[in-house]
Amino acid sequence: LDLRPEEVVNNGVRYMPKVLNRWGPRKCFCVDDLYTTQFGDYQSTEIEEKFFGRIDDFGSHAHKYFSSFDHTSWKSEFYEDFLLYMSTQKLRTPKGIGWLKQEAKTDDQNVVLLLMQRIRALYCAHWVESVWSIADASDSEVKFIVSDHPVTIYNKAHYPKSAQCKGFLDPDIWQTGSHTIFPLSLNKVLILTNLSWLRNPYSSPTLMRPNPDPWRDPIFDWRDIQIKRMLSETEVSELNYIIKSRAYRYIAAAEETWLYPEANIRSRNWEKFGNGCLCMPDPRSVDFGGEIYVGYNTGKNDAYDEYGHKPWQSGFGDEKRRALEHKTFDRFQGEFARYFGPKRRGVSYSIDKVGKEEDSEDFHNYHLSLAPQRKGKKGRRKK
Repeated sequence: LDLRPEEVVNNGVRYMPKVLNRWGPRKCFCVDDLYTTQFGDYQSTEIEEKFFGRIDDFGSHAHKYFSSFDHTSWKSEFYEDFLLYMSTQKLRTPKGIGWLKQEAKTDDQNVVLLLMQRIRALYCAHWVESVWSIADASDSEVKFIVSDHPVTIYNKAHYPKSAQCKGFLDPDIWQTGSHTIFPLSLNKVLILTNLSWLRNPYSSPTLMRPNPDPWRDPIFDWRDIQIKRMLSETEVSELNYIIKSRAYRYIAAAEETWLYPEANIRSRNWEKFGNGCLCMPDPRSVDFGGEIYVGYNTGKNDAYDEYGHKPWQSGFGDEKRRALEHKTFDRFQGEFARYFGPKRRGVSYSIDKVGKEEDSEDFHNYHLSLAPQRKGKKGRRKK
């Protein structure tokens, strides 16, 4: 589906092209010479063949691995390849290249493509420290669509027509309330959420996350990946609506009706999707951890806090921030339990197996106690 069709002139005749096309994957989102460099009369496609070729080759295997991830095995090489694949995917689209041109203040294609290669891992550290949730649309008749900018950033504070979303812009990925949405298949989608936002979703979503530095080596714990969240048809349509709204020009789907998710959602209120929790992992399946200490076979030691700060860096183990987050995190766990009930909307790996999908009555009541129900007027309980 062409979201922004442009008038075509052919032999002096002006006409509007079809907005809906039945094409195969090889023709969808195709742009000529997008990665071609030119030196005088010489043109080179080595970037597409050698640079992207390797990333796509390794990334495709990693992509399949995470599309069926179930905690039965862990392969670190897939994790590293997948992160680089995703980060490059966000930069290599027409929208991503347009953004790079704006940031670098140049229209020189050669300069931009060289810059893209240098900063290809721009988002990796950020995503390592996010909370990963792989959600499933198997129970929904509507499945996921894809766009010409497949790594979608959603921040409830930035509506589709806001200044932060115009042209080549996306909501700032380092803002605490920004989620990353990446469809893995027709039925699976990866949603990445800032830990700082999960711990305190009552703060402003436009605040910067505690450690926005993208150039560092973070620690990833695969056991924290949440699985087994089953999405309703409304939730899939809301996610598709976000993907469609953040596309640059084109979207594609296996079924024509899926191209119009706005027909299946009750409201287009950007910040109210899923009662404000559409992209949130289940906080009850997330531990409130602190510093990580690592010892290597070489005798070297290392330490990180939950936001990737090293011991000598400002912000490491910030007790004031942690005390506030503990309070808001407890409250959010309680409100989440009250709204969704004892059945969890995502489970992670606990000790030696995948955690329980439903809380016991005592444990559910414990979570409810973390956020006492608010009283309405005249002391009545709100439903």
